[in-house]
Amino acid sequence: MSNMSLGPDKQGYWGAMGALVVSSGTLVCCVLPAAMVSLGAGASLVSLLGVFPQLIWLSQHKGWVFGIAVVMLVISGVLLHRARFAPCPADPQLANTCQRLRRWSARLYWTAVGVTTLSALFAFVLPALMA
Repeated sequence: MSNMSLGPDKQGYWGAMGALVVSSGTLVCCVLPAAMVSLGAGASLVSLLGVFPQLIWLSQHKGWVFGIAVVMLVISGVLLHRARFAPCPADPQLANTCQRLRRWSARLYWTAVGVTTLSALFAFVLPALMA
């Protein structure tokens, strides 16, 4: 294995980090506007959209945003599952680092799942209930 390749633990960590970043897009697309309007900050939302008009595109294409987030979650879940069965180094200090990285990767992953689930509630479930 070359020094440039990532081991299964680092792949799982970066996969979980990528999933969290992509799922944060679902928050920006769907939760942020709904929360701002609910809190009576509609004028602030309009100002925000004036500065960042890309937010409108994200909201208009929320199917793609969620699709990409779910694909990233699946890829990250596979990488984490694969890393779970990889051996840690024999050196106690490296083994401790390996286990800590696995715990952080799992936390990041489940945070991303929670963010995506919350966003899906705001984007799809609540509008259907209000209709």
